[in-house]
Amino acid sequence: MIYLDNVAGTKPDPRVVEKMLPFLTDKYGNPSAHFYPLGRESFQAINEARENVANLINAESDEIIFTSCGTESNNLAIKGVANSFKYEGKKHIVISEIEHFSIQNSTAKLSNQGYKTTKLKVDNNGKINLEDLKKAITGDTLIVSIMHANPEIGVIQNIQEIGEICKEKGVLFHVDAIASTGHIDVDVKKFNCDLLSLSAQNFYGPRGVAALYIKKGVHISPLFDGGFQENGFRSGSENVPGIVGLGEAARIAKLEMDKYSNNMKYLRDKLINALKGMFSFLHITGDEKDRLPGHVSFWIEYIEGESLLLWYALKGICAASGSACSSNILAEDEDDLAASHVLTAIGVPNDICAGSITFSMSKYTTESEIDEVIKVTPEIVNRLCEMSPYYKK
Repeated sequence: MIYLDNVAGTKPDPRVVEKMLPFLTDKYGNPSAHFYPLGRESFQAINEARENVANLINAESDEIIFTSCGTESNNLAIKGVANSFKYEGKKHIVISEIEHFSIQNSTAKLSNQGYKTTKLKVDNNGKINLEDLKKAITGDTLIVSIMHANPEIGVIQNIQEIGEICKEKGVLFHVDAIASTGHIDVDVKKFNCDLLSLSAQNFYGPRGVAALYIKKGVHISPLFDGGFQENGFRSGSENVPGIVGLGEAARIAKLEMDKYSNNMKYLRDKLINALKGMFSFLHITGDEKDRLPGHVSFWIEYIEGESLLLWYALKGICAASGSACSSNILAEDEDDLAASHVLTAIGVPNDICAGSITFSMSKYTTESEIDEVIKVTPEIVNRLCEMSPYYKK
């Protein structure tokens, strides 16, 4: 099997699993019960993980809140700020039209409370226009939320400049860095951001655990009512094994990220260049320069993405069409998948927006695996073209 769907979830690093195992067996104490050794052991392990996560993104350890997933982190950032008494009166939110559903649906839910959302358009490469952002921010704007890198098309936004604009305008800035953390430099101070979301499963950690950076001085209301875990921001007994795994994944990424990211860039560029030379009707999506390492996304005229996925799967190659979080959304006629809002935004024709392909590599991806993808793609595409009535026309 050749696994090239790493934006949906990466294989946990064996060192991460090894670090977690004791907390799934013998070290089972509740960290809130830190008056005796078994509980204190878990409490100290969480603090160590918090330090490692903070170190990865250049934050302070008490600015890191652990959550269950990236979606929860994004919800806590947007709804937590909106429901904070400190910001009463400001009822405007700015996002881009290619944000993750957890951002889009959070802002939509807040419309019931009188909030209005401005969705910034992107160009054909998936980048927002900074002048549009400046014009969108008003005296009523509470928060701007822009993702660092889009998992579907791989494009990286000019986050540092966006942060500078938000700081100058005096509005809060949230960054969804779930696809980028652990692969490229993520620095909350350089970004000038107030909140930032990240998730363990996207950089060789376990599923079911994530984090939210909350800058000191930023007020948010918790989503859950309960005890006072995570400084009162996130009640509930902590997922100690998961948090330990996230911390270890962050520690490893800090040490090794540059090395494996450079190799992923090499493999990415090799695959992109090969694909571009195969067919005139194959189109790479997203900015080819400012994109995630190891990320290749494209669409092919006349051919459905689902058909491509099936044929790649028959060859033992795992890829994606659209985002994992939208793969079960049906179009209005309920016979086809709904068009990807990301691809629609960058100008891909509506009738094939559910038919793109994304290859996303990891530090475990080898050159021989990419060579195999390059080898089988012409065979697959030619076979599907023979079957396509649109190609024949």
